[in-house]
Amino acid sequence: MVNRFSYTLPWLAAILLFCSPVMHAEEGRGDSPPLRVLTYNLLHDGAWSGFFESGTHLEERLDMSIQELKRLQPDVIALQEASDSRKHGNVPQRIAEALGYQMVFAPATEHIFGIGFVDRLITSAIGFKEGPAILSRYPIVGSEVYDLPRCPRRMDPRILLRAEIKAPDGSVQVFSAHTSKGDECQLQRVGELFREHRGTGRAILMGDLNTGEQSPVLTEWQKEPGFIDAFRIANPGVPGGTVWQNIQVEWPTADRRVDFIFLFDGGASGSSVVRSSRVVFDQPGRLPNGDALWPSDHRGVLAEIGTAPSGNGPTEVAIEKLTVSPVNTVRQPIRRGPNPVNPLSKINYQ
Repeated sequence: MVNRFSYTLPWLAAILLFCSPVMHAEEGRGDSPPLRVLTYNLLHDGAWSGFFESGTHLEERLDMSIQELKRLQPDVIALQEASDSRKHGNVPQRIAEALGYQMVFAPATEHIFGIGFVDRLITSAIGFKEGPAILSRYPIVGSEVYDLPRCPRRMDPRILLRAEIKAPDGSVQVFSAHTSKGDECQLQRVGELFREHRGTGRAILMGDLNTGEQSPVLTEWQKEPGFIDAFRIANPGVPGGTVWQNIQVEWPTADRRVDFIFLFDGGASGSSVVRSSRVVFDQPGRLPNGDALWPSDHRGVLAEIGTAPSGNGPTEVAIEKLTVSPVNTVRQPIRRGPNPVNPLSKINYQ
């Protein structure tokens, strides 16, 4: 018995010595899972969709979008052209309820003249309003709406929506933006508002900025320390086109990148880390008659964002290989059904 014990003891010691560093490494990792964020312009059905269909097949496209969002499982979603109309109901609310998420929705069309009761009267009369929304699987603990300047187009109201989200590893400030085409002063203001949250924790700006990355303002953002373009840092040299997709043709037509995810350094607790980013909603579905239909005239952009220990610097990133196939699977038949609005809404206007 003693001989057997003395024979096995060295082997036990060797096994423990070999395994203990691995065990300690696993125990000491403590990394939170990355935050999966997605920006997506839904393409609403038009200002007169409170009265009639405009031919964009919103109901079918909405069904496609919900199915794909369930597959992608983002933690936070920034929507643009989220609409509420007599014909289709509250679209961002329908998506939030289908996913079981919380949400905030801020109609930009309620800011036409800046006179609250007049703007509400107009949107009520036409039965349509639209603007940005933010959806989250984690609690939304606060939100704020900022009016943006209107330099070239005085009658084109645009706003910036912010939501504070209580993620498992800390608070996140999330912004959803949809700026006017070619309005550089709006982009300047968006940047100023975004910078105000530098150092408060993670801040993520997502949206349809209606301009390419060669825009003077976006070029400055790219050069600014701590201002990270998630898709570009993860995909150098890749075009990443997100517009404009003809929704009723078989082939892809999007060749310009106007939908972005920007983030700031996480502050004292660590630096923001882009683990991956890719274009999504990049395949058409099918109408019952076999015709092609794309989910929107925009692609979406998905990013996985984590944190690295402090001291790595705000622009340090860790690009990892994608863990899922970059090919979407939305080529399923599209069904039309009744408006499935749950009266127990999780909507939160603040």
